Amino acid sequence: MKHYPADRIRNIVLLGHGGAGKTSLTEALLFDTKVISRLGKVEDGNTVSDHDPDEIKRKISVSVAVAPLEWRDTKINIIDTPGYADFVGEALSALRVADAAIIVMDASAGVEVGMETAWRLIEARGIPKFIFMNKLHREHADFDRALAAAREAFGKGLAPIQFPVGKEKGFKGIVDLLSEEAHTFHDNADGGFEIGPIPDDLLEAQEPYHKQILEAIAEHNEELLLRYLDGETIAVDDFRHELTNCVKDGTVVPVLCGSASGNRGMQPLLDAIVDLLPSAAETEARAMHNGAEEVLRADDTGHLAALAFKTIADPHVGRVSVFRVYSGQLKSNSQVLNATNGEHERLGQLFYVRGKDHLATDFIGAGDIGAVAKLASVTTGDTLSENGYPLVLDGITFPSPSYSAAVHPKTKVDLDKMGPALHRLVEEDPTLQLSRDPATGEAILSGLGEPHVQIALERMSRRFAVNVDLGLPRVAYRETISGKTSSSYKHKKQTGGSGQYGHVVLELEPLSDGDFVFTESVVGGSVPKNFFPAVEKGVREGMDHGPLAGYPVVNIKVTLTDGSYHAVDSNEMSFKIAAKEAFKQGILQAKPTLLEPVLMLRVTVPDNFTGDVMGDLNTKRAHVAGMTPAAGGATTIEATVPAAEIQKYATDLRSITQGRGSFSSEFSHYQPVPAQLAEQIRAAAKTESA
Repeated sequence: MKHYPADRIRNIVLLGHGGAGKTSLTEALLFDTKVISRLGKVEDGNTVSDHDPDEIKRKISVSVAVAPLEWRDTKINIIDTPGYADFVGEALSALRVADAAIIVMDASAGVEVGMETAWRLIEARGIPKFIFMNKLHREHADFDRALAAAREAFGKGLAPIQFPVGKEKGFKGIVDLLSEEAHTFHDNADGGFEIGPIPDDLLEAQEPYHKQILEAIAEHNEELLLRYLDGETIAVDDFRHELTNCVKDGTVVPVLCGSASGNRGMQPLLDAIVDLLPSAAETEARAMHNGAEEVLRADDTGHLAALAFKTIADPHVGRVSVFRVYSGQLKSNSQVLNATNGEHERLGQLFYVRGKDHLATDFIGAGDIGAVAKLASVTTGDTLSENGYPLVLDGITFPSPSYSAAVHPKTKVDLDKMGPALHRLVEEDPTLQLSRDPATGEAILSGLGEPHVQIALERMSRRFAVNVDLGLPRVAYRETISGKTSSSYKHKKQTGGSGQYGHVVLELEPLSDGDFVFTESVVGGSVPKNFFPAVEKGVREGMDHGPLAGYPVVNIKVTLTDGSYHAVDSNEMSFKIAAKEAFKQGILQAKPTLLEPVLMLRVTVPDNFTGDVMGDLNTKRAHVAGMTPAAGGATTIEATVPAAEIQKYATDLRSITQGRGSFSSEFSHYQPVPAQLAEQIRAAAKTESA
């Protein structure tokens, strides 16, 4: 692939609801630009961008795929992204390096939650966008109905610059409102069409669409609207020029249409990308250099600044870093600096990525996207810069995990390999987090949903031959006492020679403030002071496993009140054993109680789902603390809820709200477990122990 200057490069991200046709659109664009000679299908598992075995198996995208193509002496880097909420981190990575976005909309389904999410993310990023109305050949596809729904959801700035000729199976062409021509598709799927005048029966139909475009442009240029209303003919060049300005500043969102799987409407879409969307040369980036901000332009002669936005753990090639160059050039076999962490790196062979294919190149110029393998210190969000001139670009902000699973190796061989393999997964996908529960010792993998974690572990099994079992993490229950008691124990082993003797009397009582306090009130030297630390150590060991279900004991005060010792046989070990046994006996006498962790939950949902969410929370033993209005016709519900009840809340909330709800949680406090549940927890612990 030849090199292009930044003003001939377009970096375009495809976003939308899962199943709207982003991957099929990528495939059709590659086919129409002669990159591929055969049009693949998602159903057949032979598309360029869905090449991962997980994607082929599930027939969905699960990671970002870059697909460069050439059209009208312009390089277009298409960045295909997953549409499902579990993989929103991939969309955020792609958005970070894109100059414009195309939201793919299923004309038969209308506005779906993934489209709403895509719109919100693009608005936050502040880049221009198109809407491509896809699947117009399908049954129930209705351009006007879908357009009206989109305009209601996203505003009157949506303006169709095309509309379809024919409906559903009769979809046979499009009318281009900018050139005022009709494109009639060939009957086969070669992507071709014949250009002719707009049919007489559609001349009247185009007027409402023209008006929508002009109304949208009027916010930017009222003079153009007045000229139109006065009956003046607007020159096509004037119209196109003003529309381009409106698209780039976000005033107007053009709506285009077609059928990706039928390869209809691709070439007009490519023309619109080249004509209306900004080039890489028009994008400014900001970077920090020695504490001062610098504005970077896509200039090959500038100081190097390249952002790694995707990391791929390839078992054959090693770690592959995919990056966008914002300034300067990256050259094969050169030295660079990871400006984010100060580490020096040597680059090997650079290449362009197109799905799973690597296209070798000598350099990656400013504004372009490329990749390199085997960088030791570079992770997603890091900046590569010149040695001696460190520039640090803003990284990528990812959402916090909302679902956690405990990972258990199936064999000892898997145990030895599991740790490094899990770390490789987390390097590749920053929305995954790996931790270890200090109380249970379990390895915990957290992600954005149950499918997200499951797919990650399947990938680990396939790539690194590590097999694991997946389960819900053990809830961090605790045990305490609700009464006050005294307990004594005498540890005595005196059978000749050096013996063991330790005798303690302990007083146990509930502690309202703090986990544990140890004191002593020994009088008369019945227990020498040098054994006090051993007594405390024995009590602490006894606290590790409570008598009810083996969970740690908390909120307890222990006082050493009395005891006895032997001048020869007493030692620290004897008093530690005596203290541990006295504690275990005493806690059984002091009305032991099982405690459960309670979380503060904040759930933000559209107002029409508030009642359903409240009803569900009530079934989860939640206590609602309050409700406050949120932006965009939503409500935030604050509630305290036992952690055991919301281990799968990411899945539950998604189901209740059709994917439109979000939540966050944090630890609040511990509270006693209801008696009937406590008995179940004790029985489960007994079974597990056995």
